[in-house]
Amino acid sequence: MSKVRVIAVTNQKGGVGKTTTTINLSASLATFGKKVLVIDADQQGNTTSGLGLDKNSLELTIYNMLLGEASIPEIKQTTCVEGLEILPANISLTGAEIELIGKENREFILREELVKIKDDYDFIVIDCPPSLNLITINAMTAADTVLVPIQCEYFALEGLEQLLHTINLVKKRLNPYLEIEGIVFTMFDARTNLSLQVVEEVKRSLGSNVYRSIIPRNVRLGEAPSHGLPIHMYDPKSKGAESYSLLAEEVIEREWS
Repeated sequence: MSKVRVIAVTNQKGGVGKTTTTINLSASLATFGKKVLVIDADQQGNTTSGLGLDKNSLELTIYNMLLGEASIPEIKQTTCVEGLEILPANISLTGAEIELIGKENREFILREELVKIKDDYDFIVIDCPPSLNLITINAMTAADTVLVPIQCEYFALEGLEQLLHTINLVKKRLNPYLEIEGIVFTMFDARTNLSLQVVEEVKRSLGSNVYRSIIPRNVRLGEAPSHGLPIHMYDPKSKGAESYSLLAEEVIEREWS
């Protein structure tokens, strides 16, 4: 079996479909028979609730792991999707950054913990916070690749430049093996010229790092998290479900090729 792939889903800009992508890519990979661990590293805990867990009633979360109070096997939970487990998060994660100040090797905590359990999975997908903080750096230091969801809008390109700069910094100083997994376009509206222009411009700049699968603007995708279900369980025939399934196929192709 090929080695596990650790993918950090990140964009320093909020509202680009980062959590939606984490939930639905992870769930789709699991439907293809892959063993997947999803890590919610965002204090909002939206990936946790979007996969059917009550984030406010959790006794142990990723916060406890970062502080060395619990291990991944103690914290991880099963989800509504067979083959998909989660390391959950909630608002308690807000304080982690301050509590980690002064801790030795604090940028490598997640990486060191993942080494112990990596072989149990085919994919580990990390939902990063929408900002560059110590938790995001932990995710990028632990990851093999970074997957960047981009909303098809004018300012998307501006944010992308900053993010690529950050990825290069992490690569230079903390994780020399970090690569770009790919750019995935979200909230695409084929009726607008702007969406098409953004796609063309990013493809021109990054070429092969852009995924063919494009995630459309889709009402059902927006509704699914409030039911605690990934899109393929909430509305398997929707355009959103189809798009994430195609994205998962592409990710598997790249990984196993």
